[in-house]
Amino acid sequence: MPEIKHRLTGETLTEIDSDTLTHADLREMTLEEADLSNMDLSGVLLNGAYMVNADMSGSNLQGAVMSGANLEGVNLQGANLRKAIIGGTTRSNAATLEGADLSGADLRAADLRYAIVSHANFSGAQLSRADLTKADMHNSDFSGATAHNTLFIDANMREIDLSDAELRDCHLNGAILIKANLRGVTMESNEDDGFCTLKRVNLEGANITDAQLCNLFATDCIMRRVNLTGANLSNAVLGGTIMRNANVTNADFEGVELATVTMAFSNFSKALNAKIPDYKKDLR
Repeated sequence: MPEIKHRLTGETLTEIDSDTLTHADLREMTLEEADLSNMDLSGVLLNGAYMVNADMSGSNLQGAVMSGANLEGVNLQGANLRKAIIGGTTRSNAATLEGADLSGADLRAADLRYAIVSHANFSGAQLSRADLTKADMHNSDFSGATAHNTLFIDANMREIDLSDAELRDCHLNGAILIKANLRGVTMESNEDDGFCTLKRVNLEGANITDAQLCNLFATDCIMRRVNLTGANLSNAVLGGTIMRNANVTNADFEGVELATVTMAFSNFSKALNAKIPDYKKDLR
């Protein structure tokens, strides 16, 4: 009969009437500060569980159901969360992972819709094909994360750190990326005719220096006061985007149509390969 112990005191918090913790039913349990590290918890049911500051680092949580759980401050470093259901259909039935450590975790194909993952550490995490639609990710660290075909639709990504992250074929329509750190980010495609989509995204004040943004589809975006120094935007689609007071020094605009881009107070004379319409040349 498996025992779940307190990670600091070793006190037994509960005993599970089963031979194993795989597919165990831990719904609504109070497991604060529990030690569940390096365990096989695949398919475990943790709906509504109270697991604040628990240690599940290195554990196998593939296919686990964690909707509605309180996972604030939980250590999930290096955990396998592939296909885990962490989110929900509304904020009220999604999990809370505020301040959690998911660095190096495998979240491929995980459901994180509406989840609260703010002030969390996702550095180096694998997020390909995950769904973070409407997730609250503000002030979290996603530096060096890998996300292919991932959904960030309408997500709150304010002041997020995506430096050196690889976002290929992702959809960020309606996301909030105000003051985000996108230094060195890759937002491109694995397909010859593919692209990352950022329709109606607010990037005001974001740091996008040295980013790879080839073929980016970023229409009707807000890019006021963004820093695009050294960014590669070749063949990007920026129709209707407001790029006012932007720093475009050495940014490459090869093949970019600038006719409908608001460029006021952005010095495009310092940009590379920018073909500025005659009626906008006074804005250089």
